[in-house]
Amino acid sequence: MSKSTSELLRQSSPSALRRKRNRSEALVGWSFVSIPMALFLVLSVGIFFYAIYISTFRWGILGPRGYLGIKNYKQAIHDPIFLKSIRNSVTYAALVVPLQTALGLLLALLVNGKIKGAKFFRSAFYFPSIASSAAITTLFIFLLAPEGLFNRALSFFGVNVPNLFNQGAWLSDSRTALFSIIGLNMWTTSGTMMLFYLANLQSIDGSLTEAGIMDGATRRQVFWYITMPLLKPAHFFVVTSGMIGALQLYDQAILAGGADGSPDYSLMTMVLYIYNASFRQFEFGFASAIGVILFVIIFSLTLLQRYLFGSGAWRGEN
Repeated sequence: MSKSTSELLRQSSPSALRRKRNRSEALVGWSFVSIPMALFLVLSVGIFFYAIYISTFRWGILGPRGYLGIKNYKQAIHDPIFLKSIRNSVTYAALVVPLQTALGLLLALLVNGKIKGAKFFRSAFYFPSIASSAAITTLFIFLLAPEGLFNRALSFFGVNVPNLFNQGAWLSDSRTALFSIIGLNMWTTSGTMMLFYLANLQSIDGSLTEAGIMDGATRRQVFWYITMPLLKPAHFFVVTSGMIGALQLYDQAILAGGADGSPDYSLMTMVLYIYNASFRQFEFGFASAIGVILFVIIFSLTLLQRYLFGSGAWRGEN
């Protein structure tokens, strides 16, 4: 048999054809993901390093106006308004994340059971999460106005509204503005958390809970000692994504308090501070430094949560 004939037979063997087909499928797959991956590398990873670069300059609309080194970072750390924006963002995240997580888990447990109209309630609870944030916040502002529905309800139950904070102007008082936004977002985001928990609840093997009940465990014991540990990957995802979203609060803050975070900077968040530095002061280098600081805070808290929940939680391991 000639060399060319043996080579032809080797190329036409089943294993060779299988390798060729796998190679072709891999090339097709990489061709589909190449453009999104290129966009991700340029618009996400590349932009981040570019932000670090321009954060070392006094960078205006027309470009760099001088190298500053770390002066932008020093200026931010010594700015009392920026420090207050950090406190507001951290306070908001520390309160809204546990509240929306607990409410989302409670709603998931309610709609996971075999109740009449479960599909309707799932849609109803999730609807605020997909509705326009601007529309919901605008409606919320009217509800919390001094003569709004919320104060009328308080008056109906005997509360002396004129003696409340700033005569019941909840979003116009620095003592209540941030907590009012926390109440709003706890409600609007709980539907998304409900979906995450619901997906994990439906993936739990029912034989485990049945075995616990047969061994004499109560419903409460089954929940705390079987269901909750099996939901650890969901806890990690919900808390982490909720923390990242909470630290990037912007739309409700600017709608309720304006670009200045009124009243008394009580609604000034880190992202709103970046907006002011970029589009009101046109100091893009300084705004980039704030963005880098925000990234460091979010990244550090994410690593902390990964440590607290265990290294296997992010991989979906219990």
